[in-house]
Amino acid sequence: MISVSNVSLRYGARKLFEDVNIKFIPGNCYGVIGANGAGKSTFLNILSGDIEPNTGDVTLAPNTRMSVLKQDHYQYDNFEVLETVIMGNERLYQIMNEKDTLYAKPDFSDEDGIKAAELEGEFAELNGWEAESEASSLLQGLGIGTEAHFKKVAEISGSEKIKVLLAQAIFGNPGVLVLDEPTNHLDLKSVNWLEDFLINFKGTVIVVSHDRHFLNSVCTQMADVDFGKIRLYVGNYDFWYESSQLVLQMSKDQNKKKEEKIKELQDFIARFSANASKSKQATSRKKLLDKITLDDIQPSSRRYPFVGFKPEREVGNEILAVTDLSKTIDGVKVLDNISFNVTKGDKIAIIGNEIAVATLLKTLAGELEPDSGEAKWGVTITMSYFPNDNSKYFVDCNLSLVDWLRQYSDEKAESYIRGFLGRMLFSGEEALKQADVLSGGEKVRCMLSRMMLSNANVLILDQPTNHLDLESITAVNNGLQDYSSNLLFASHDQQFIDTIATRIIEIKDDGSIIDKTMPYDEYLKLAASNK
Repeated sequence: MISVSNVSLRYGARKLFEDVNIKFIPGNCYGVIGANGAGKSTFLNILSGDIEPNTGDVTLAPNTRMSVLKQDHYQYDNFEVLETVIMGNERLYQIMNEKDTLYAKPDFSDEDGIKAAELEGEFAELNGWEAESEASSLLQGLGIGTEAHFKKVAEISGSEKIKVLLAQAIFGNPGVLVLDEPTNHLDLKSVNWLEDFLINFKGTVIVVSHDRHFLNSVCTQMADVDFGKIRLYVGNYDFWYESSQLVLQMSKDQNKKKEEKIKELQDFIARFSANASKSKQATSRKKLLDKITLDDIQPSSRRYPFVGFKPEREVGNEILAVTDLSKTIDGVKVLDNISFNVTKGDKIAIIGNEIAVATLLKTLAGELEPDSGEAKWGVTITMSYFPNDNSKYFVDCNLSLVDWLRQYSDEKAESYIRGFLGRMLFSGEEALKQADVLSGGEKVRCMLSRMMLSNANVLILDQPTNHLDLESITAVNNGLQDYSSNLLFASHDQQFIDTIATRIIEIKDDGSIIDKTMPYDEYLKLAASNK
């Protein structure tokens, strides 16, 4: 268990937290949520001891080890992969080194023998004899094969380094596990493995993530950072979101009877309880949910952008025909003679080999030329493209956001441009910021405004949720669900794909494709059954 007592933190006049009192109990996974800048990662740093609060204390239960996901991907470059994972248990790794030093002494004494015996006893208590096999199992679960286990960390790829640090964090059965964005840059298979690991983890997990499917799969409670407080809510992210929106609507609509909203909330809780069977904590969670009242849930102070795409004209019968298209990147054929047609109403998720996916979307958008074959658009099509890398739109750009967006609009009036920026939460002075000083998330919101202005009837989006907070991801998700025309998109967000895609095209490592008209969850079941 980990207890937070009377914790407060201020930066100058800005208050992040005040008098936070929470107990995190073993057997639960707590998702820490809040708007950008609310202090989610700062709170994790307070828990781990990297930041001292102005007031209050964080207390670990006796004999409890806390493990924290490291963020420095270069810290362990000079160590072997397997060794780096074992370093997650600092005391065990220290004992291993002390043992090696002792046994290497040419003048090994009786005193050294006594010390070695003590170390061997503690080594056994810490399950040291299983350390290498456990570390190897964790690495393989995350997709790093045994051939890489004795390489230097510097010799593996950036995405593999992230997996090594994640394996390091969860190694050795810590009592408290603190994870800041653990699914970033993980492939779907690794994310699913991590979900299963955490669902069965017996300790306490405290996690920050922008992956809603992940939060829904693993979390038993949400820790909401809002109004300078941190409040715990029973249930996963979807339950918190739906119930908070319900209470917010009630607070806005004073004409409806409170009793009606209470009944609606109770009905929602009942439905949620009935569907919460996946988690091992389902029974105890249902008991807690049954006790929730309207006063237990506060409306959020978060602001959600508005994302809405309206095609200027309907697509015709001929939308897109891809015929025998091939493309080689850096000597590797990533698209090999692929063909498919897009029909009216298709919302297609492109998944699989990441380089191939990005290459296909760039080619369809006209950013790349194929080596052979063609992608032919119908005459009724107007297309708008959201690139994964948007840097060229902002580099050395000293325009205000109003002037930046005006470049892409037929209507030049400032009030019209500000209307689109306001939907993306750039209002007042915010709309006059220079485009080249924006954060990653702000740039994405600007690119979405640009797409909304286009009134295109086909949208191509490559990882549109990267850099966005949960509120913006939800807004984009809802906007694309409501979009009445054709989509081709790539995303790492499983819930995003689940709720939008009507068709899946997977690009395999050999450059060929699998093309299925079905929802993503059905496709995953089909793929699993074919293994």
